Amino acid sequence: MDTPLVSSLFRAFFRHRLCTTRPVRTPGSLSALLSQRPQRRTFWAYRDDAKEAHAAGEWQPKSPFLHIDMTEEFKRFPMVTAEQLSRRTQRPRRVKMLVRDYIDDALYNPHYGYFSKHAVIFETKEPFNFAAMKDDIEFTKILADEYTRFEDALDAKEPNPLRQLWHTPTELFKPYYGEAIARYLVTNYKLSLYPYKDLIIYEMGAGNGTMMANVLDYIRETDPDVYARTKYKVIEISPHLASLQRSVAAAGDHADHIEIVNQSIFDWNTYVTDPCFFLALEVFDNFAHDMIRYDYATEQPLQGIVLCDSDGDFHDFYTPDLDPVAARFLDIRRRVVEAPFPHPLHSTPKLLRTLRRQLLPGSSNLTKPEYIPTRMMGFFDVLREWFPAHRLVMSDFSSLPDAVEGVNAPVVQTRFERETIPVTTPFVHQGYFDILFPTNFDVTNDMYKALTGKLTRVMKHEDFMKRWAYLEETETRAGENPLLGWYKNVGMLSSV
Repeated sequence: MDTPLVSSLFRAFFRHRLCTTRPVRTPGSLSALLSQRPQRRTFWAYRDDAKEAHAAGEWQPKSPFLHIDMTEEFKRFPMVTAEQLSRRTQRPRRVKMLVRDYIDDALYNPHYGYFSKHAVIFETKEPFNFAAMKDDIEFTKILADEYTRFEDALDAKEPNPLRQLWHTPTELFKPYYGEAIARYLVTNYKLSLYPYKDLIIYEMGAGNGTMMANVLDYIRETDPDVYARTKYKVIEISPHLASLQRSVAAAGDHADHIEIVNQSIFDWNTYVTDPCFFLALEVFDNFAHDMIRYDYATEQPLQGIVLCDSDGDFHDFYTPDLDPVAARFLDIRRRVVEAPFPHPLHSTPKLLRTLRRQLLPGSSNLTKPEYIPTRMMGFFDVLREWFPAHRLVMSDFSSLPDAVEGVNAPVVQTRFERETIPVTTPFVHQGYFDILFPTNFDVTNDMYKALTGKLTRVMKHEDFMKRWAYLEETETRAGENPLLGWYKNVGMLSSV
């Protein structure tokens, strides 16, 4: 097995932290840190010995001028896809693939992928009692203590320095967050479908099953008639999480109302004629993206291909021959997106780009990367083809801190000995790094409407919760409300 080897490798690699890391924060100062930084899924801690290690010559940052010519290998190595790699039990060597296939494989490969093998979602036995807390600072301290207790219990059973632990708003604010979603679902169901149709809810990527349990508990308690007609169906790619969700369903006496489908949404092939609600909460951020760079002179897009050599190291190449998926995305975006959106060519006027080439002849002829959400487009195709009567409810990050270089670039991070380590490249040891992208809601909204024909509503997470949550349940004695204050960099899109 590769775990002891990888553990020793990570221990050596992270003995000296990257120069982008920050000093350790105590729980008392953590609230200030979180109030200044947009939320992401992990819990933060930092080490400060990177500068000393660099000054002592113990490690050097990767230089863009150090280049290994892999042209011959690029010609020889076969092109593979994530689907082909899903049948392999070992990480690939001596192959090349599109960047979206590399990301898909790193996150979802059933044998070594991040979500398949290494990700653990934080949870508490009981909900947080916000009314008993003084303020947001106390909530942050209690959360830090709960994190420690949760991981201590896991280590007591099986120590793991590489455990990839993260949290979601569903877990932090249970059951209140799920109850807010339930109120939205029931209200809209009653406005147009009740009593002629059942309330059918699909959830993609249901994690620990907490949202599922909170929604069904709320409907059963507040509206038994609607509960009798409720069907909750989970589409879960992870066998481990699917098993956990079945246990949660049985424990809550909801088994008769729940169906767990253990497969990827992109393998779905059942036509669903009934009207249904489709929940996609914090899943777009892990959709695979393609990498595009543009020629400064011609403005031609080139698609990224990553080559994995015989040692497992990565080398990126760019080709002007776009595959049909990437070409289709760029074409649809060009035709349907109305609002301005960030683009590598838009940051520098064409005249300045021309002068740059003349004055700096040795500079790169390609822009910085742009990451385009081609898997998101594929998801919209699935909804249109197989769920024509769906109503989407999605939420995700509109921006993320500490991303790698590029437009719409991801945060790439791992966790070692309970510390989160962000890195500066998307090409990392598959399975041990989370790769999560921000969502441009202007682009997403226009493309969703164009591909599905639906009408939509986009709002901030805070505004959605003000409308559908009972805010007094998450308010502290000082009047602060973490449900509103946290996740300010999250947006929500719903269709009608």
